[in-house]
Amino acid sequence: MNSKLRLALDLSPLLVFFLAYRFAGLLAATAGLVVFTCMALAIVYIWEKRIALMPLISGIVVTVMGGLTLYLKNETFIKIKPTIVNLLCAGILLGGMYMGKPMMKFLLSDAMQLQEEGWRKLSLRWGWFFVFLAGLNEVIWRNFPTDFWVDFKVFGVLSLTLIFTLCQIPLVKKYWIDTPL
Repeated sequence: MNSKLRLALDLSPLLVFFLAYRFAGLLAATAGLVVFTCMALAIVYIWEKRIALMPLISGIVVTVMGGLTLYLKNETFIKIKPTIVNLLCAGILLGGMYMGKPMMKFLLSDAMQLQEEGWRKLSLRWGWFFVFLAGLNEVIWRNFPTDFWVDFKVFGVLSLTLIFTLCQIPLVKKYWIDTPL
């Protein structure tokens, strides 16, 4: 699958969530998020005949928490969804480290080759970053209006993740293994 299509599929549920919230409210945004997440996962599966672990976990949590939000008409469930997803991701990465298996290697080894120490450090950093995002989500949804939480979810998390990713470049460069073509 080409990278532009993949990026569009990854971002479309978030864009639909943001636009639907602005025009129709949180319940409509939640419905759009669930539908577009499921559609994006289905397209990826049809195209690649597999779904990566993290998007699959996120998709399941989106469907369950979004379904509860819609069924019970209670916005709390969709607001704690990022906390749950981030803690699950942190648990996978930090749990893998506890068991001596840097899970970032499992997730990204098709894209890059690093020395074992690099995989360990990258897994720890991302694990703790996900813990940070979970805590930040909890602080924001509990202490700020829904409008602020939606903007944080759409723009804040995306920006923080991009900045964090860029900050990992020196580590990746340090532990990069050149492989012959």
